[in-house]
Amino acid sequence: MLIRSLSEEGYVVSLAPDGNTGLDMALHSHYSLMILDIMLPGVNGMEICRKVREAGITKPILMLTALGTTQNIVTGLDYGADDYMVKPYKLAELLARVRVMIRRGHITPEPEVKNEEVIQIADLELNLKDKTANRAGRKIDLTATEYRLLKYLMDNKRRLLSRMDILENVWGIDFNMNTKVVDVYVNYLRKKIESDDAAKLIHTVVGMGYILKEE
Repeated sequence: MLIRSLSEEGYVVSLAPDGNTGLDMALHSHYSLMILDIMLPGVNGMEICRKVREAGITKPILMLTALGTTQNIVTGLDYGADDYMVKPYKLAELLARVRVMIRRGHITPEPEVKNEEVIQIADLELNLKDKTANRAGRKIDLTATEYRLLKYLMDNKRRLLSRMDILENVWGIDFNMNTKVVDVYVNYLRKKIESDDAAKLIHTVVGMGYILKEE
């Protein structure tokens, strides 16, 4: 049904019957968008996504799966997915997301002009050139998503940010707020940048969002 619907919208669609075939197709063919299930025979969808990103392929990936827990969504994003939809889904919504993702995938972003290579708040520093962070000289290891989240918070330090602000600017997509993806990643960051009795920097404003500021 999905292939027929996409074809009727004018897309040329290729189908992989299993994960191994899908991985080979993803690595050796050119697509404007990849739609991956997680539970596939052979290589699962998460591993396909990870291997595609490791190969340097940046085309949009949509995870379309019955696995809809917060941890499943977080894992999919960590592995490099751009969007995540849970079955059962509404076809009109899926087609809308496909249009948006393909349009974004064809846009070449303007090069960013940076006036500074390091942004800082208190004793926390983020190096924009090397994409590294440290606090009081202690190196902080960040995933790609954690880096984007910390950069957005530091770019907007001392400003209250809603969860929707963060979702739209860090992930560029609109998740169901019940997934609490933002809360999960904020907690990840807190554990990394506020360890060893360091002063608190990420503050929760109940019912409103988060703010990065000195205590």
